[in-house]
Amino acid sequence: MNNENNQNGSNNNQNKGNNKNNRSGLVAAIIATVLVFIFICWIRDEVAQSSKREITYDAFLEKVEDKEIESVEFSGSKILITPKKQENSLYPVTYYTGYLNDDNLLAKLDKAGVKYQAKVEDNNSSILEFLFWNVVPFFLIFGTMWLLFRPMFKGGGMMGVGKSNAKVYVEKETGVTFQDVAGQEEAKESLRELVDFLHNPGKYSQIGAKLPKGALLVGPPGTGKTLLAKALAGEAKVPFFSMSGSDFVELYVGVGASRVRDLFKQAQQKAPCIIFIDEVDAIGKSRDGHYGGNDEREQTLNQLLSEMDGFDTSKGLVVLAATNRPEVLDKALLRPGRFDRRVIVDKPDLKGRVDILKVHAKDVMMDDSVDLEEIALATSGAVGSDLANMINEAAIMAVKDGRMYVKQADLFEAVEVVIAGKEKKDRILGKEEKKIVAFHEVGHALVTALQKDAEPVQKITIVPRTMGALGYVMQVPEEEKYLMSQEEMYSRITTCLGGRAAEKLVFNSVTTGASNDIEQATKVARAMVTQYGMSDKFGMIGLESVENRYLDGRPVMNCSDETAAEVDHEVMRIIKECYVKAEKLLADNREVLDKIAEYLIKEETITGKEFMRIFREIKGLPEPEETDKKKQETQTVQLEKEKNADIGHLEETTENKTSETTEDSSSQEEKKELFTQSESDWIKVEDAEQRKDTDK
Repeated sequence: MNNENNQNGSNNNQNKGNNKNNRSGLVAAIIATVLVFIFICWIRDEVAQSSKREITYDAFLEKVEDKEIESVEFSGSKILITPKKQENSLYPVTYYTGYLNDDNLLAKLDKAGVKYQAKVEDNNSSILEFLFWNVVPFFLIFGTMWLLFRPMFKGGGMMGVGKSNAKVYVEKETGVTFQDVAGQEEAKESLRELVDFLHNPGKYSQIGAKLPKGALLVGPPGTGKTLLAKALAGEAKVPFFSMSGSDFVELYVGVGASRVRDLFKQAQQKAPCIIFIDEVDAIGKSRDGHYGGNDEREQTLNQLLSEMDGFDTSKGLVVLAATNRPEVLDKALLRPGRFDRRVIVDKPDLKGRVDILKVHAKDVMMDDSVDLEEIALATSGAVGSDLANMINEAAIMAVKDGRMYVKQADLFEAVEVVIAGKEKKDRILGKEEKKIVAFHEVGHALVTALQKDAEPVQKITIVPRTMGALGYVMQVPEEEKYLMSQEEMYSRITTCLGGRAAEKLVFNSVTTGASNDIEQATKVARAMVTQYGMSDKFGMIGLESVENRYLDGRPVMNCSDETAAEVDHEVMRIIKECYVKAEKLLADNREVLDKIAEYLIKEETITGKEFMRIFREIKGLPEPEETDKKKQETQTVQLEKEKNADIGHLEETTENKTSETTEDSSSQEEKKELFTQSESDWIKVEDAEQRKDTDK
């Protein structure tokens, strides 16, 4: 209850501060508007006085006789005189004089050919004219001033431009805890120690341990750095100040340093607390000139370094920062005593991806057939944001199909949507192009199947996708791997070149469809030579380095131009060697290539099981026996479904005793049996095929 009162009190104080700032901005805008309006009126009067000159009545008559006047207007007691067009005059000059009772004036004007008229006073038009020339400009000026002053006073008034605009989270206001973060157990463990230090500082200080001043969260985009910081706010139960690195820099010079001072001042007043700076590389870039000099950014960085040296850790103040570009940060910012810990938030492994999928799938209705581990295997290299997007896409697909639950097929389709985009059903390939794409994709798949170090095929399709692919082969590893052998690298290059080799073998020509394959093959071959030491010619020499590890930065060559040219020749040798191997594999298995391509043209999409079934039929290979593990899993799934079906039937019978309800219950039971039967059809088919082979 006290926590809620404190939170409400802080919100009320914040609202009062905002209202006060709005009133200050309104007053400043009104004052500025009045001053600007007075200045404009003064300018207008000065211009009017310089363009209007008073002359005597005699001078007016002389100008009439000399025919120098274009027209006159009688307005009350004045005569407004417009002279004829004057040459070499920057501003048109008009005259006015007093009106006298001269009966001969009109005759003189007629004789001189002067146009004349009398102005009729209209009170309504005078009011409208006054409003248009005085009130409307006033409000226009006020609106402009309000737009200029309002953002300034959001920061705390005219003198508050340098005030910190950090978001302050109190208690569990973020709604995120460590339970909502999966796949980053090591990072969570490091942050849990900070939370425990804030809650129980005594047990650490007894042995002389000091609270780390700061922790730097480092990792690729989408891995959950900001989510970890929000979870820390939910677990710590202390005030949590959150700012982005770009929030420190504004239009005015010196604002960044001022906001850093104000941020640490507020934090020390509310200690123990946590400060979180997201994308700290915006203000923490190295000052060595390599990344460009910026006085404003350097002032902000210097102030941040000074503040991190100045506060007392015994008060429980911790600074967190997140970045995916640690190599550009200033060395002074990374030294112990400022950011003592570097918490790596890397891409999750297989177990981490399974845990992340479970977290995002807990609020989604899932079918019993869903195997998240299989999805995790198919998404090697994906980060948390990718996996969350896949679960959401699968749920959307289920709704489109009119179902209230997500199937395994939805999840695999979602993986393909994230990787290759949605199907372009309106793009219809011509007969010849469709044939070329089919042979191209089957070439990839067949080369994969003929190599022992390649990943098995999951799916082959020639349906175009929105990301530009006219077709693709989806491969899923049998297990998570962290190392790749030289043979596996060669197999990957050979698989990439299998599509081009199939085109050349079947059509005796090549197309542009292999552009991405060539790019990937070249990338792998170059890495073998320059980074992994897998070339006999160069041996174990690091010829290339990556500028940014977490943003897939462009590699930089660390050798002379002559050596770089030799590297190119070595890369070409590897690619040519793999291409020759792909051509030989396809030529030796031309019958398999033709029949699978023909089947793919007819079906447009085939699974890996269908592909391997046709491959074994043509090659005369027996179907592999089902492993004991798979048999045990299948039996367990069937027993669970039968158990659930019996429980469901028992509950229906207990709740509804009428004959009509019993009939409904039995119909539901039949549906469950049909559903179970449809799910295990592929098992029965495989068993039948095995019995058939045994009989033979």
